[in-house]
Amino acid sequence: MMVISVAPCLGVSISDLCMCPLGDPNERKQIFQRYSFRNSFQNMKDIGFLQVKLLKAVDLLAADFSGKSDPFCILELGNSRLQSYTVYKNLNPEWNQVFTFPIKDIHDILEVMVFDEDGDKSPDFLGKVAIPLLSIKNGQQSCYVLKNKDLELPSKGMVHLEIEVLFNPIRASIRTFSPRERRNLEDNRKFSKKILSRNVDRVKRISMAIWNTIQFLRSCFHWESPIRSLIAFVVFVTTVWHFEPYMVPLALLMLFVYNISHSSPDKALIIQDPQDYIIVEEDDDDDDKESEKKGLIERIHMVQDIVITVQTLLEEIASFAERIKNTFNWTVPFLSALACLVLTIAMIVLYYIPLRYIVLLWGKSVPHAISFNRFYYMHFC
Repeated sequence: MMVISVAPCLGVSISDLCMCPLGDPNERKQIFQRYSFRNSFQNMKDIGFLQVKLLKAVDLLAADFSGKSDPFCILELGNSRLQSYTVYKNLNPEWNQVFTFPIKDIHDILEVMVFDEDGDKSPDFLGKVAIPLLSIKNGQQSCYVLKNKDLELPSKGMVHLEIEVLFNPIRASIRTFSPRERRNLEDNRKFSKKILSRNVDRVKRISMAIWNTIQFLRSCFHWESPIRSLIAFVVFVTTVWHFEPYMVPLALLMLFVYNISHSSPDKALIIQDPQDYIIVEEDDDDDDKESEKKGLIERIHMVQDIVITVQTLLEEIASFAERIKNTFNWTVPFLSALACLVLTIAMIVLYYIPLRYIVLLWGKSVPHAISFNRFYYMHFC
């Protein structure tokens, strides 16, 4: 049994099924109390507790010439990684181990990767699953189909897991407004034609949706359809005449209500690729023989860096737009409910407090600003 600790952190452990933390009633009660509403403002960085029972895998890919595999699993959550022991010469291994992780961000994704041990060589990849913490159903044994590295196509085999997530909603909500923790083991991204094409298609779909919306609004105000344009004109005049700042969050809340009334209860989570394994085949020839060849390779790498930057930028744009869309569509109910709460508070504040007062308070509390007294002393005294 081997534990891989990427960053020192409390709460990471491996045990047998009979020794799992949540199996002990007293320890389970202590963990529940730690994340109860009464203790919401104690240890704000401790968001929750994750327990994963790695039971077994079935019908794995045969990686050895003998038609067998030596499978083991790596479980990863954020910057914490744990590794199971290896079951030799078996395509249907049973591990029956329990892994625990501290939750630092409720929006993290649990990755379970299955590898084949290959002696002194690097292990062979057999498959992986990515499970958002907010999609987990506590205490239910679930069977997950293994997929390839980029989570696009199914691989051979399935893995059986039983997962429990305990977290404090208030701490998780506050943590949502902070930047995500940087991954320590994130691979250096390189150019991939498939990834670039996929990102271009994602941005293209978003751009077409925005363009079609603009064209629809344009047609409303160009009287291409008299009835539609008349309705748009009445709505425009009424909105401008009666507009108040609190109506902006109110309109967004109405959009949330509309979407939840038309959403499917079994809508699946859209999982963004937690990590793209992007590989470029490079020549292993001796590049130091000719200076001209060196210069050519340097220029190729420079162009490749530019393409990688464009690829990453397109991915960030597409991911940002998809997050907004998924929030309004109630794809992640916790995040959508949090957005509704924030909009409700903003609506109440804007209804009772004039916008000019809010702007004045914001201007007075701008960080790194110089107070008037200090400014007067510096320039006139």
